[in-house]
Amino acid sequence: MKKQWLGNLISVVLLVVGLVAWIMSPWFVVAGLAVLLALWLFLTRSGRLSLEAARIGIASLPQRWGASSVIVVGIAGVVGVLVAMLAMGEGFSATLKQTGSDDTAIVLRGGSQAETNSVITRDQVPLISTLAGIAKDKDGRALLSPELSQIVNLPTAGSGEDANAQFRGVSEAAWAIRPHIKLIEGRKFNIGVREIVVGQGAKGQYRGLEIGKTLRLGNQDWTVVGVFAAGDAHDSELWTDIDTLSSAYDRRAYQSVTVRTAGKPGFDQFKKAMENDPRLKLDVLTTRDYYTKQSTGLTTLIRVLGTVIGTIMAIGAVFGALNTMYAAVAGRAREIATMRAIGFRGLPVVMAVMLETMLLALLGGLLGGLIAWVVFNGYSVATLGSNFSQVVFQFKVTPGLLWSGLKWALGIGLVGGLFPALRAARLPITQALRAI
Repeated sequence: MKKQWLGNLISVVLLVVGLVAWIMSPWFVVAGLAVLLALWLFLTRSGRLSLEAARIGIASLPQRWGASSVIVVGIAGVVGVLVAMLAMGEGFSATLKQTGSDDTAIVLRGGSQAETNSVITRDQVPLISTLAGIAKDKDGRALLSPELSQIVNLPTAGSGEDANAQFRGVSEAAWAIRPHIKLIEGRKFNIGVREIVVGQGAKGQYRGLEIGKTLRLGNQDWTVVGVFAAGDAHDSELWTDIDTLSSAYDRRAYQSVTVRTAGKPGFDQFKKAMENDPRLKLDVLTTRDYYTKQSTGLTTLIRVLGTVIGTIMAIGAVFGALNTMYAAVAGRAREIATMRAIGFRGLPVVMAVMLETMLLALLGGLLGGLIAWVVFNGYSVATLGSNFSQVVFQFKVTPGLLWSGLKWALGIGLVGGLFPALRAARLPITQALRAI
């Protein structure tokens, strides 16, 4: 009895290890295994017998579709939830990664991880503008923008509850440094006037950001004069003149300086010049690297939560598959015994039950992936970013996530069908023939 219990425990551990290896394996490994299985099924006698036995079982599926649908629906739920959770992390990460580029740099106080804990004094900006590697405009002026980020409360469009929004002060050069940001409504703000342009994501996320509307921020009235499209995290921001924002909130220093460099060589030159200037104890990153780092923590958290939730649901789906397939094997005991009596050995019977379960798992995986793609792909939400303000982004259901969901589905089918398949192969022929 003790040996049997130990053997069952070892079998379960090996199955779990195999399932994890299957889910983590790259596509070409899975494709190779599928090719080997197909060759075995079509080129060997045992394989052809397995196909024939599976055909008989699959032909009877309509007669027990109610029980079989438990497997399909259960696995579809696992895949749908898992892909949706991971699509949220993928969308957030993609939004922040799109925010930067390799030919723009952000300057922060030494050791600062984000703009929120960075301070750059006003007297440092003229020193930064003289460094080598900075691109120039047509008038020969350095393309850099000292910037200030202020967190403000705005009512959300849905519930009306207050949420954090990023109110960014920028210089006139900010538009040339980020040429991908285009006005789609209204006009730019005027220098020295309490005027705001808002990102298209912020306009959809918060109330009262239509052109001509007045906002009460910092005990002062601000007028919305334009809407811009960035296609990245800046879509969630409100922009105004840096000096006007500094005056309204009594801010004596900046938080960051954004610079356009003369390509990748220009960035390397700028970074080296910054490091060699003893007057500037500042850090320099490409904006692509900076925003990618900002996305890492939340993306990792979402992926971990998605995997944990998916695993818990997968365990339930495995038990559902086990119960269904055990019932199917019991209900087909005479049929299975008859096949074995006329020459079907244990391996074809095992493979037949496994192929039937894997087919149902495949249907569940495809259904779950389709639901996740139809319902969630492109769905806009907002979450709290690293600067404690809302970032608007879209769920991103990628082919890679759908493939991962399909591997989870097939893995659940593999585990859920194995033990019933082994039971079917070990079923005593004479006992099964007398059972009904």
